[in-house]
Amino acid sequence: MLKKLDFYIIRKFLGTFFYAIALIISIAIIFDFSEKIDDFIEKEAPFREVFMDYYLNFIPYFANLFSGLFTFIAVIYFTSKMAYDSEIIAILSSGVSYKRLMRPYLVSAAVIAILSWTLGNFVIPHANETKLNFEYQYLKKRKGNSERNIHLQVEKNLFVYMSKYNTSTDLGHKFTLERFDDQNKLVSKLTSENIKWDRERKIWVINRYTIRDIEGEKETLSHGKKIDTVLNMNPSDFSFDKYTVESLDFFEMNKHIKEQKLRGVSNVLMYELEKHKRSASAFSAFILSIIGVSLASRKIRGGIGLHLGLGLLLSFTYILFQQVSKVFAIDGSLNAFMAAWLPNFVFAIIAVVLYRRAAQ
Repeated sequence: MLKKLDFYIIRKFLGTFFYAIALIISIAIIFDFSEKIDDFIEKEAPFREVFMDYYLNFIPYFANLFSGLFTFIAVIYFTSKMAYDSEIIAILSSGVSYKRLMRPYLVSAAVIAILSWTLGNFVIPHANETKLNFEYQYLKKRKGNSERNIHLQVEKNLFVYMSKYNTSTDLGHKFTLERFDDQNKLVSKLTSENIKWDRERKIWVINRYTIRDIEGEKETLSHGKKIDTVLNMNPSDFSFDKYTVESLDFFEMNKHIKEQKLRGVSNVLMYELEKHKRSASAFSAFILSIIGVSLASRKIRGGIGLHLGLGLLLSFTYILFQQVSKVFAIDGSLNAFMAAWLPNFVFAIIAVVLYRRAAQ
C-alpha cells in the first residue's frame, strides 16, 4: 500500500514532470507560431483550423516526444533538491530501505509509461493525421519519391511487377500483372506501358496493355488503350512516408505490418521500427527514473547543477543511441525489435550498476 511518503514523492515527481512538459510545449508553440504566422496569413488559414487542427494536435505529439527527457530531468531535479535539503537522509535514517524508497518512483514511472504508450498508440496517430492534412493544405507540398524494381503479391496467386513507381505523379512504369493457378502454372499475364493511380476515383488505370491468356497449350492475346481496375494495393505500398507511419494506431499498425509481410512489400521494416519504438520509449520511463534516483539521491560537489548536467548528458546519449541503432536496422544489421529496444537494454545495465552503488 502507498503511504504519505509515497504520495509526497509521487506528487513531486509528476508535478515537476508535467510542469516541465507544459513549459517546453508553450515555448515550442510560441516559436512555431512566430515562424509560421506569415504562411497562415498568406494561405488564409482560418483561425479555428490553426488552433483546432494544428496546435491542438501539436501538443500530444511534442508531449510524448519529450517525455523521456523530462522524466529524467524531473527525477534528477526534485530528488537532488530533496538530497540537499537532507530529506533523503532523513527518510533512510527512519528505517526506510533504498529499495522501498524506489516504490513511489516506479509508480510515477508507470503512470508516465502508460500515458506515453496510450498517446503513442491511440491518440497521436489520429492527431497526426489531422495535423498532416492541415500542413499539406496550408504549409507544405506533398513530397514525392520513386521506388524501383517492385515485386508484390496483391492476392493469392496474383503478382505485380513495376520497373519504377513515382509517388509525386502516381505513375508506375513497365507494369506486369501475372496470375497463376493452384499448381503455380501461369494462366494470365498482363503487360502495359504504365499504370496510374486515380486519386479521385480510388482506382488504377492501366494504359496501352496486352493480355496473354493461357489455357493448356492454347494462348489468346488481346490489346487495349485503357482499362480501369481495382487492385489490392495503393501508392503508400511503394514509398515510405514517416507521417503516414505515425498516423497508424496500434491495431492499424499490426494489421498493416501483417498484410505487408504477406505481400512482400519492401518498406515494412520502417513500420516495425515505429511499432517497437512506441513500446520501447514508454518503457524507458522506468529505466531513466532508476538512473535519475541513483545519481541524484546523494550529495556531491557541484550541487544540483552537476546532477542536471549528468542527467542531460545521459539523456542525449540515450537519444543518440536510439538514432544509431535505427541506422543499423535500416542497413540490415539489426532487426526492428533489437534496434528499438537495444538502447533500453544497454541503459538497463547502467541503471542496475548505478542502483547497486547508490544502495550501498
